[in-house]
Amino acid sequence: MDAFAWVVSTLTLLLGLVLGAAGLWVLGFRDRFAALTDENRRTSQDLAAAQSALATARGQVESLQSRADADRAREGADRQVLQVLAPVADKLHQVQQQVTVLERDRVEQYGQLSQQLSMAAEQDAAILRTTSSLAGALRNTSARGTWGEVQLRRVVEAAGMLSRVDFNEQVTTSTGKRPDMVITLPGGKSVAVDSKVPLNSYLLAQEIDLLAEPARETERRSLLEAHAKALRAHVDDLASKSYWESIPGSPELVVCFLPAESFLAAAVTSDTELLDHAFSKNVALAAPATLLSILKGLSFAWRQELLTENARALFDESQELYNRLGTLGTHVTRLGSSLKSSVEKYNSFVGTLESRVLPSVRRIQNLDPGHGVSSVDGAGLSVAPLESTPRVLSASELLSAEPDPEDQDGRSSATA
Repeated sequence: MDAFAWVVSTLTLLLGLVLGAAGLWVLGFRDRFAALTDENRRTSQDLAAAQSALATARGQVESLQSRADADRAREGADRQVLQVLAPVADKLHQVQQQVTVLERDRVEQYGQLSQQLSMAAEQDAAILRTTSSLAGALRNTSARGTWGEVQLRRVVEAAGMLSRVDFNEQVTTSTGKRPDMVITLPGGKSVAVDSKVPLNSYLLAQEIDLLAEPARETERRSLLEAHAKALRAHVDDLASKSYWESIPGSPELVVCFLPAESFLAAAVTSDTELLDHAFSKNVALAAPATLLSILKGLSFAWRQELLTENARALFDESQELYNRLGTLGTHVTRLGSSLKSSVEKYNSFVGTLESRVLPSVRRIQNLDPGHGVSSVDGAGLSVAPLESTPRVLSASELLSAEPDPEDQDGRSSATA
Protein backbone atom coordinates (compact mmCIF):
# COMPACT_ATOMS: atom_id res chain seq x y z
CA MET A 1 0.00 0.00 0.00
CA ASP A 2 1.39 3.24 -0.90
CA ALA A 3 1.48 6.32 1.15
CA PHE A 4 -1.44 7.95 -0.52
CA ALA A 5 -3.67 5.09 0.20
CA TRP A 6 -2.37 5.09 3.74
CA VAL A 7 -3.04 8.76 4.02
CA VAL A 8 -6.46 8.29 2.47
CA SER A 9 -7.24 5.43 4.77
CA THR A 10 -5.90 7.38 7.67
CA LEU A 11 -7.98 10.41 6.75
CA THR A 12 -10.96 8.16 6.19
CA LEU A 13 -10.37 6.62 9.57
CA LEU A 14 -10.04 10.03 11.16
CA LEU A 15 -13.11 11.23 9.38
CA GLY A 16 -14.97 8.16 10.53
CA LEU A 17 -13.72 8.83 13.97
CA VAL A 18 -14.76 12.47 13.77
CA LEU A 19 -18.14 11.57 12.36
CA GLY A 20 -18.60 8.89 14.97
CA ALA A 21 -17.57 11.35 17.65
CA ALA A 22 -19.90 13.95 16.16
CA GLY A 23 -22.70 11.44 16.08
CA LEU A 24 -22.01 10.47 19.62
CA TRP A 25 -21.84 14.12 20.65
CA VAL A 26 -25.13 14.86 18.86
CA LEU A 27 -26.76 11.93 20.58
CA GLY A 28 -25.39 13.04 23.98
CA PHE A 29 -26.45 16.67 23.41
CA ARG A 30 -29.96 15.57 22.50
CA ASP A 31 -30.24 13.58 25.71
CA ARG A 32 -28.73 16.41 27.68
CA PHE A 33 -31.07 18.89 26.02
CA ALA A 34 -34.04 16.72 26.91
CA ALA A 35 -32.76 16.50 30.47
CA LEU A 36 -32.26 20.25 30.52
CA THR A 37 -35.73 20.72 29.11
CA ASP A 38 -37.18 18.50 31.80
CA GLU A 39 -35.13 20.26 34.40
CA ASN A 40 -36.22 23.63 33.00
CA ARG A 41 -39.84 22.52 33.08
CA ARG A 42 -39.45 21.35 36.65
CA THR A 43 -37.67 24.58 37.50
CA SER A 44 -40.55 26.55 35.94
CA GLN A 45 -43.03 24.56 37.94
CA ASP A 46 -40.99 25.09 41.05
CA LEU A 47 -40.74 28.78 40.21
CA ALA A 48 -44.49 28.98 39.69
CA ALA A 49 -45.02 27.17 42.97
CA ALA A 50 -42.49 29.49 44.62
CA GLN A 51 -44.25 32.54 43.19
CA SER A 52 -47.57 31.20 44.42
CA ALA A 53 -46.02 30.54 47.83
CA LEU A 54 -44.44 33.98 47.75
CA ALA A 55 -47.83 35.55 46.94
CA THR A 56 -49.37 33.54 49.73
CA ALA A 57 -46.56 34.49 52.07
CA ARG A 58 -46.95 38.10 51.04
CA GLY A 59 -50.67 37.92 51.79
CA GLN A 60 -49.90 36.27 55.11
CA VAL A 61 -47.27 38.91 55.87
CA GLU A 62 -49.75 41.66 55.06
CA SER A 63 -52.39 39.91 57.17
CA LEU A 64 -49.88 39.50 59.99
CA GLN A 65 -48.86 43.13 59.60
CA SER A 66 -52.47 44.31 59.76
CA ARG A 67 -53.06 41.95 62.68
CA ALA A 68 -49.95 43.28 64.39
CA ASP A 69 -51.18 46.84 63.81
CA ALA A 70 -54.57 45.87 65.19
CA ASP A 71 -52.91 44.17 68.15
CA ARG A 72 -50.81 47.26 68.82
CA ALA A 73 -53.90 49.45 68.61
CA ARG A 74 -55.75 47.01 70.86
CA GLU A 75 -52.86 46.97 73.28
CA GLY A 76 -52.89 50.77 73.38
CA ALA A 77 -56.66 50.77 73.94
CA ASP A 78 -56.30 48.03 76.55
CA ARG A 79 -53.55 49.99 78.24
CA GLN A 80 -55.80 53.06 78.38
CA VAL A 81 -58.67 50.96 79.64
CA LEU A 82 -56.41 49.45 82.31
CA GLN A 83 -55.27 52.91 83.32
CA VAL A 84 -58.88 54.00 83.56
CA LEU A 85 -59.85 50.82 85.43
CA ALA A 86 -56.90 50.98 87.84
CA PRO A 87 -59.01 52.71 90.58
CA VAL A 88 -61.76 50.21 89.89
CA ALA A 89 -59.25 47.42 90.31
CA ASP A 90 -58.19 48.91 93.66
CA LYS A 91 -61.79 49.17 94.72
CA LEU A 92 -62.41 45.61 93.60
CA HIS A 93 -59.40 44.54 95.62
CA GLN A 94 -60.77 46.31 98.65
CA VAL A 95 -64.18 44.77 98.01
CA GLN A 96 -62.52 41.38 97.75
CA GLN A 97 -60.85 41.96 101.10
CA GLN A 98 -64.14 43.05 102.63
CA VAL A 99 -65.90 40.07 101.11
CA THR A 100 -63.21 37.86 102.63
CA VAL A 101 -63.76 39.49 106.02
CA LEU A 102 -67.52 39.21 105.63
CA GLU A 103 -67.21 35.61 104.64
CA ARG A 104 -65.10 34.92 107.70
CA ASP A 105 -67.60 36.76 109.85
CA ARG A 106 -70.45 34.92 108.18
CA VAL A 107 -68.85 31.60 108.95
CA GLU A 108 -68.30 32.68 112.55
CA GLN A 109 -71.84 34.04 112.84
CA TYR A 110 -73.22 30.93 111.23
CA GLY A 111 -71.50 28.91 113.92
CA GLN A 112 -72.90 31.18 116.60
CA LEU A 113 -76.33 31.04 114.97
CA SER A 114 -76.19 27.28 114.89
CA GLN A 115 -75.26 27.28 118.57
CA GLN A 116 -78.06 29.71 119.37
CA LEU A 117 -80.53 27.65 117.36
CA SER A 118 -79.48 24.61 119.34
CA MET A 119 -79.93 26.56 122.56
CA ALA A 120 -83.29 27.85 121.31
CA ALA A 121 -84.37 24.29 120.52
CA GLU A 122 -83.35 23.23 124.01
CA GLN A 123 -85.17 26.20 125.50
CA ASP A 124 -88.26 25.45 123.40
CA ALA A 125 -88.19 21.90 124.69
CA ALA A 126 -87.82 23.19 128.24
CA ILE A 127 -90.66 25.68 127.67
CA LEU A 128 -92.81 22.89 126.25
CA ARG A 129 -92.14 20.78 129.33
CA THR A 130 -92.82 23.74 131.59
CA THR A 131 -96.01 24.55 129.68
CA SER A 132 -97.16 20.99 129.99
CA SER A 133 -96.41 21.10 133.72
CA LEU A 134 -98.20 24.46 134.01
CA ALA A 135 -101.22 23.14 132.11
CA GLY A 136 -101.29 20.14 134.42
CA ALA A 137 -100.99 22.40 137.44
CA LEU A 138 -103.78 24.68 136.22
CA ARG A 139 -106.12 21.70 136.14
CA ASN A 140 -105.64 21.50 139.90
CA THR A 141 -108.17 23.78 141.58
CA SER A 142 -105.92 24.76 144.50
CA ALA A 143 -102.94 25.47 142.24
CA ARG A 144 -105.14 27.51 139.89
CA GLY A 145 -106.48 29.51 142.83
CA THR A 146 -102.96 30.22 144.08
CA TRP A 147 -101.89 31.36 140.61
CA GLY A 148 -104.91 33.66 140.37
CA GLU A 149 -104.08 35.20 143.76
CA VAL A 150 -100.46 35.76 142.72
CA GLN A 151 -101.54 37.42 139.47
CA LEU A 152 -104.01 39.58 141.36
CA ARG A 153 -101.31 40.69 143.82
CA ARG A 154 -98.93 41.54 140.97
CA VAL A 155 -101.55 43.63 139.18
CA VAL A 156 -102.44 45.52 142.36
CA GLU A 157 -98.78 46.16 143.19
CA ALA A 158 -98.18 47.29 139.59
CA ALA A 159 -100.90 49.91 140.14
CA GLY A 160 -98.79 51.40 142.96
CA MET A 161 -100.78 50.05 145.90
CA LEU A 162 -99.19 48.70 149.07
CA SER A 163 -100.14 45.60 150.98
CA ARG A 164 -101.87 46.24 154.35
CA VAL A 165 -102.17 49.90 153.37
CA ASP A 166 -104.21 50.03 150.17
CA PHE A 167 -105.37 46.41 150.11
CA ASN A 168 -105.61 43.34 152.34
CA GLU A 169 -105.60 39.68 151.33
CA GLN A 170 -107.70 36.80 152.65
CA VAL A 171 -109.82 39.04 154.87
CA THR A 172 -112.46 37.29 156.94
CA THR A 173 -115.70 39.33 156.96
CA SER A 174 -118.16 39.64 159.81
CA THR A 175 -120.25 36.85 158.28
CA GLY A 176 -117.28 34.46 157.94
CA LYS A 177 -116.76 34.95 154.20
CA ARG A 178 -113.22 35.26 152.82
CA PRO A 179 -112.72 37.24 149.60
CA ASP A 180 -109.28 36.93 148.01
CA MET A 181 -108.64 40.65 148.43
CA VAL A 182 -110.28 43.76 149.84
CA ILE A 183 -109.16 47.01 148.20
CA THR A 184 -109.46 50.19 150.22
CA LEU A 185 -111.21 53.06 148.44
CA PRO A 186 -111.00 56.79 149.17
CA GLY A 187 -113.37 58.04 151.85
CA GLY A 188 -113.18 54.90 153.98
CA LYS A 189 -114.78 52.69 151.32
CA SER A 190 -113.77 49.14 150.31
CA VAL A 191 -114.47 46.67 147.49
CA ALA A 192 -114.00 42.90 147.42
CA VAL A 193 -112.07 41.07 144.67
CA ASP A 194 -112.32 37.34 143.92
CA SER A 195 -109.76 35.52 141.74
CA LYS A 196 -111.20 31.99 141.60
CA VAL A 197 -112.18 31.22 137.99
CA PRO A 198 -113.19 27.86 136.40
CA LEU A 199 -110.77 27.00 133.58
CA ASN A 200 -111.09 23.25 132.92
CA SER A 201 -113.10 23.57 129.70
CA TYR A 202 -110.89 26.41 128.45
CA LEU A 203 -107.71 24.37 128.98
CA LEU A 204 -109.20 21.38 127.16
CA ALA A 205 -110.18 23.66 124.26
CA GLN A 206 -106.67 25.08 124.02
CA GLU A 207 -105.21 21.58 123.66
CA ILE A 208 -107.01 21.18 120.31
CA ASP A 209 -104.83 22.29 117.39
CA LEU A 210 -107.17 23.28 114.56
CA LEU A 211 -104.32 23.38 112.04
CA ALA A 212 -103.44 19.76 112.73
CA GLU A 213 -107.01 18.60 113.48
CA PRO A 214 -109.54 20.85 111.67
CA ALA A 215 -112.27 18.28 112.17
CA ARG A 216 -112.31 18.99 115.92
CA GLU A 217 -113.44 22.60 115.50
CA THR A 218 -116.97 21.73 116.67
CA GLU A 219 -115.57 20.05 119.78
CA ARG A 220 -113.42 23.10 120.55
CA ARG A 221 -116.39 25.42 120.12
CA SER A 222 -118.43 23.26 122.49
CA LEU A 223 -115.66 23.39 125.10
CA LEU A 224 -115.49 27.20 124.86
CA GLU A 225 -119.26 27.40 125.29
CA ALA A 226 -118.91 25.18 128.36
CA HIS A 227 -116.23 27.60 129.63
CA ALA A 228 -118.63 30.53 129.20
CA LYS A 229 -121.38 28.63 131.04
CA ALA A 230 -119.01 27.79 133.89
CA LEU A 231 -117.98 31.44 134.18
CA ARG A 232 -121.65 32.51 134.18
CA ALA A 233 -122.33 30.02 136.98
CA HIS A 234 -119.33 31.40 138.90
CA VAL A 235 -120.77 34.93 138.51
CA ASP A 236 -124.06 33.74 139.98
CA ASP A 237 -122.19 32.14 142.88
CA LEU A 238 -120.27 35.37 143.60
CA ALA A 239 -123.50 37.39 143.46
CA SER A 240 -125.09 35.06 145.99
CA LYS A 241 -122.26 35.67 148.51
CA SER A 242 -123.08 39.40 148.70
CA TYR A 243 -119.68 40.50 149.96
CA TRP A 244 -120.83 44.13 150.11
CA GLU A 245 -123.21 43.28 152.97
CA SER A 246 -120.39 42.11 155.24
CA ILE A 247 -117.69 44.66 154.28
CA PRO A 248 -118.19 48.12 155.80
CA GLY A 249 -118.37 50.91 153.26
CA SER A 250 -118.42 48.56 150.25
CA PRO A 251 -120.54 49.42 147.21
CA GLU A 252 -122.92 46.80 145.91
CA LEU A 253 -120.22 45.34 143.68
CA VAL A 254 -117.68 42.53 143.69
CA VAL A 255 -114.82 42.28 141.19
CA CYS A 256 -114.26 38.88 139.55
CA PHE A 257 -110.62 38.83 138.47
CA LEU A 258 -109.55 36.63 135.52
CA PRO A 259 -105.75 36.09 135.49
CA ALA A 260 -105.48 36.34 131.67
CA GLU A 261 -107.18 38.40 128.98
CA SER A 262 -107.83 35.32 126.85
CA PHE A 263 -110.03 33.75 129.57
CA LEU A 264 -112.49 36.63 129.42
CA ALA A 265 -112.23 37.06 125.63
CA ALA A 266 -113.03 33.39 124.96
CA ALA A 267 -116.02 33.48 127.33
CA VAL A 268 -117.42 36.73 125.91
CA THR A 269 -116.98 35.41 122.35
CA SER A 270 -119.03 32.33 123.17
CA ASP A 271 -121.57 34.18 125.35
CA THR A 272 -122.09 37.77 124.16
CA GLU A 273 -124.48 38.55 127.05
CA LEU A 274 -122.06 37.46 129.76
CA LEU A 275 -120.90 40.99 130.70
CA ASP A 276 -124.47 42.31 130.91
CA HIS A 277 -125.45 39.32 133.02
CA ALA A 278 -122.50 39.92 135.36
CA PHE A 279 -123.32 43.62 135.80
CA SER A 280 -126.92 42.77 136.51
CA LYS A 281 -125.65 40.54 139.33
CA ASN A 282 -123.38 43.34 140.69
CA VAL A 283 -120.28 41.46 139.51
CA ALA A 284 -117.58 43.17 137.45
CA LEU A 285 -115.54 40.85 135.23
CA ALA A 286 -112.02 42.25 135.10
CA ALA A 287 -108.99 40.98 133.19
CA PRO A 288 -105.50 42.23 134.20
CA ALA A 289 -105.62 45.25 131.88
CA THR A 290 -109.12 46.24 133.04
CA LEU A 291 -108.30 45.79 136.72
CA LEU A 292 -105.06 47.73 136.29
CA SER A 293 -107.00 50.64 134.77
CA ILE A 294 -109.47 50.57 137.67
CA LEU A 295 -106.70 50.47 140.24
CA LYS A 296 -104.83 53.28 138.52
CA GLY A 297 -107.97 55.40 138.87
CA LEU A 298 -108.28 54.45 142.54
CA SER A 299 -104.60 55.21 143.08
CA PHE A 300 -105.10 58.63 141.50
CA ALA A 301 -108.11 59.25 143.75
CA TRP A 302 -106.00 58.23 146.74
CA ARG A 303 -103.31 60.70 145.71
CA GLN A 304 -105.88 63.46 145.26
CA GLU A 305 -107.33 62.81 148.70
CA LEU A 306 -103.84 62.71 150.16
CA LEU A 307 -103.05 66.00 148.45
CA THR A 308 -106.25 67.48 149.91
CA GLU A 309 -105.30 66.31 153.40
CA ASN A 310 -101.76 67.63 152.91
CA ALA A 311 -103.12 70.96 151.69
CA ARG A 312 -105.36 71.19 154.75
CA ALA A 313 -102.44 70.38 157.03
CA LEU A 314 -100.26 72.88 155.16
CA PHE A 315 -102.92 75.56 155.65
CA ASP A 316 -103.07 74.85 159.39
CA GLU A 317 -99.29 74.92 159.64
CA SER A 318 -99.19 78.18 157.68
CA GLN A 319 -101.77 79.75 160.00
CA GLU A 320 -99.80 78.66 163.03
CA LEU A 321 -96.57 79.92 161.47
CA TYR A 322 -98.24 83.28 160.79
CA ASN A 323 -99.29 83.53 164.44
CA ARG A 324 -95.82 82.55 165.57
CA LEU A 325 -94.34 85.26 163.37
CA GLY A 326 -96.37 87.79 165.34
CA THR A 327 -95.00 86.41 168.59
CA LEU A 328 -91.50 86.43 167.13
CA GLY A 329 -92.00 90.08 166.14
CA THR A 330 -93.00 90.90 169.71
CA HIS A 331 -89.83 89.33 171.05
CA VAL A 332 -87.72 91.13 168.43
CA THR A 333 -89.35 94.44 169.34
CA ARG A 334 -88.66 93.78 173.00
CA LEU A 335 -85.04 92.96 172.17
CA GLY A 336 -84.73 96.19 170.18
CA SER A 337 -86.15 98.16 173.07
CA SER A 338 -83.63 96.54 175.39
CA LEU A 339 -80.79 97.36 173.03
CA LYS A 340 -81.99 100.95 172.76
CA SER A 341 -82.19 101.25 176.55
CA SER A 342 -78.67 99.82 176.86
CA VAL A 343 -77.36 102.36 174.32
CA GLU A 344 -79.05 105.22 176.16
CA LYS A 345 -77.62 104.05 179.49
CA TYR A 346 -74.18 103.72 177.89
CA ASN A 347 -74.41 107.24 176.49
CA SER A 348 -75.50 108.53 179.93
CA PHE A 349 -72.49 106.83 181.46
CA VAL A 350 -70.18 108.42 178.88
CA GLY A 351 -71.74 111.83 179.48
CA THR A 352 -71.29 111.50 183.24
CA LEU A 353 -67.69 110.38 182.73
CA GLU A 354 -66.85 113.35 180.52
CA SER A 355 -68.78 115.98 182.48
CA ARG A 356 -68.23 114.83 186.06
CA VAL A 357 -65.24 112.56 186.41
CA LEU A 358 -62.70 113.90 183.91
CA PRO A 359 -62.84 117.53 185.16
CA SER A 360 -62.03 116.32 188.68
CA VAL A 361 -59.14 114.30 187.34
CA ARG A 362 -57.82 117.34 185.48
CA ARG A 363 -58.01 119.51 188.60
CA ILE A 364 -56.10 116.87 190.59
CA GLN A 365 -53.41 116.83 187.88
CA ASN A 366 -53.15 120.60 188.01
CA LEU A 367 -52.73 120.50 191.84
CA ASP A 368 -50.03 117.81 191.65
CA PRO A 369 -48.07 117.96 188.36
CA GLY A 370 -45.94 114.98 189.38
CA HIS A 371 -48.91 112.72 189.65
CA GLY A 372 -48.62 109.39 187.79
CA VAL A 373 -51.51 110.15 185.43
CA SER A 374 -49.90 111.20 182.18
CA SER A 375 -52.98 112.31 180.31
CA VAL A 376 -56.59 112.46 181.27
CA ASP A 377 -57.47 112.31 177.58
CA GLY A 378 -55.62 109.02 177.02
CA ALA A 379 -57.12 106.08 175.27
CA GLY A 380 -58.18 104.53 178.55
CA LEU A 381 -60.49 107.47 179.49
CA SER A 382 -61.49 108.75 176.07
CA VAL A 383 -64.80 106.96 175.32
CA ALA A 384 -66.95 107.90 172.32
CA PRO A 385 -70.73 107.74 172.66
CA LEU A 386 -72.85 105.39 170.52
CA GLU A 387 -74.92 107.07 167.80
CA SER A 388 -76.56 103.94 166.27
CA THR A 389 -80.07 102.98 167.34
CA PRO A 390 -81.95 99.69 166.74
CA ARG A 391 -84.16 99.63 163.67
CA VAL A 392 -87.85 99.62 164.48
CA LEU A 393 -89.96 96.80 162.94
CA SER A 394 -92.48 97.98 160.36
CA ALA A 395 -93.84 94.73 158.82
CA SER A 396 -97.41 94.10 159.88
CA GLU A 397 -96.79 90.36 160.17
CA LEU A 398 -94.18 90.96 162.87
CA LEU A 399 -96.27 93.40 164.87
CA SER A 400 -98.41 91.85 167.55
CA ALA A 401 -102.06 92.86 167.63
CA GLU A 402 -101.86 93.69 171.33
CA PRO A 403 -98.91 95.52 172.87
CA ASP A 404 -96.77 93.50 175.20
CA PRO A 405 -96.87 94.79 178.80
CA GLU A 406 -93.22 93.98 179.28
CA ASP A 407 -92.38 95.97 176.15
CA GLN A 408 -94.30 98.98 177.52
CA ASP A 409 -92.44 98.71 180.81
CA GLY A 410 -89.14 98.62 178.97
CA ARG A 411 -90.02 101.70 176.95
CA SER A 412 -91.13 103.63 180.02
CA SER A 413 -87.92 102.75 181.89
CA ALA A 414 -85.81 103.72 178.90
CA THR A 415 -87.60 107.03 178.67
CA ALA A 416 -87.05 107.70 182.38
